Amino acid sequence: MNNIIKSQLPYDITSPSSIFNYSKGLLGKTLRDFVWLDYKPKKGKGSLGQMVENIYFQLETNNYAGADFSTAKMELKCTPLKEGKQGEYLIKERLVCNMINYCEVVNENFERSHFFLKCQLMLLLFYLHQANCDKLDLEFIFSVLWRLPKKDLLIIRNDYELIVEKIKQGKAHELSEGDTMYLGACRKGQKGDSLMHQPNSTIGAPRRAFSLKMAYMRSILKYVLESGKNAVTNIPKLESELVSFKSLKKHSFDEIILKRFRPYLNLSYKTIAKKKNVDISNNPKNKLALIANAIVSSSKCSNVNKSEEFLKAGLTMKTIRVQANGKIKEAMSFENINYIEIAKCDNWFDSRLYELFSSRFLFVIYQEMHKGQEDYMLSDVFFWTMPQKDLEVAEEYWNHIKTNVLANHISEQYWWKGTDRRKFHVRPKAQKSKDLAPTINGMGAKKFCYWFNNDYVREIVDCHNKNDKKD
Repeated sequence: MNNIIKSQLPYDITSPSSIFNYSKGLLGKTLRDFVWLDYKPKKGKGSLGQMVENIYFQLETNNYAGADFSTAKMELKCTPLKEGKQGEYLIKERLVCNMINYCEVVNENFERSHFFLKCQLMLLLFYLHQANCDKLDLEFIFSVLWRLPKKDLLIIRNDYELIVEKIKQGKAHELSEGDTMYLGACRKGQKGDSLMHQPNSTIGAPRRAFSLKMAYMRSILKYVLESGKNAVTNIPKLESELVSFKSLKKHSFDEIILKRFRPYLNLSYKTIAKKKNVDISNNPKNKLALIANAIVSSSKCSNVNKSEEFLKAGLTMKTIRVQANGKIKEAMSFENINYIEIAKCDNWFDSRLYELFSSRFLFVIYQEMHKGQEDYMLSDVFFWTMPQKDLEVAEEYWNHIKTNVLANHISEQYWWKGTDRRKFHVRPKAQKSKDLAPTINGMGAKKFCYWFNNDYVREIVDCHNKNDKKD
């Protein structure tokens, strides 16, 4: 392709709004509609973005470490959507921002980092993923001119610093996407790839990249869908926020949330309910969760798992009841297995279960004081991320489920059971379920759910207590 004189471009390359307005002409179309005969398509990961630059924006691909539209200080990102069960649009994957160079990133502060300089302002082009489809024939659906909101930047900065601090400690090989809220350090490459050198350690670390998590990307897509437009210029603040910008300037999200629980530790759930004006007169089954919710939200929202920060982070609050004898009677349930998703997903790190299990949790612990009396008191609260060794077991769990789904072995006799004591098992949430979940053979099957074993939940609590005493 011949070099293009900037003044001849059909948009102002120095203006984000001009570039954004020009991007709208790509929506509902494919690159095939604009490509010239002698253009040689790019190959490999990230090649679609390069082709959009070349073909549609009429720019040469460069190896500059800064933003793609450097004069506008704006990055171009093409990110895939997939179709759900009802034909709705869903986020397919996290948004990879830039690779992490372990030896360089430890010398960069946030404001001068490659991530911040590239990604504080982005042109996001959402396209519909189609398996085995030529990249030139992928349809573009939405365009978003998106600047990192100031409040989100405070959380993202804290995420960045947590990742870098772990690398400085020689623990790059222990990084997990569950370490952070919005900005993750996601795995790149395949198993068996050569490991990268890291500072302050002789242990090699897998390749990772800074990325905006799938949960965070869903919040952007949600607004686009609710706006009723295929091109939007800003993402507004959601209504159900838990913490303010002012608070986050002084303390981290974790510090703010944990501080809200301190006045209620070692109090009975009835006492807390009274203090927080939570009506439990009809003894609801989820009364302990209702009380925990009132504490976390400061009564600002009815379900913290649907608050702005929890949704963007993929963070989940779970209550745990510890019996007077120290045992935990109840296993912990998660969502139903999506048989279509698990059958079509070829990579554990791209699976819904990996996202679910590698996300962060807020565990609220209630301790029974007298055996059989259910006189629970609030005993502890902590944030938790699944350790890498347990994620490896979870990968075995996922592969076992996938094998059986592909073989149409969707029945209790095939799944891991709680009695197998392998940390996780599969069973329904309700014993009687008439409606069926879609399967790849089109016949449908009984709904089954992901579960933590109750002894694994006990292990999590015990491990936290042990580490807490060390501190």
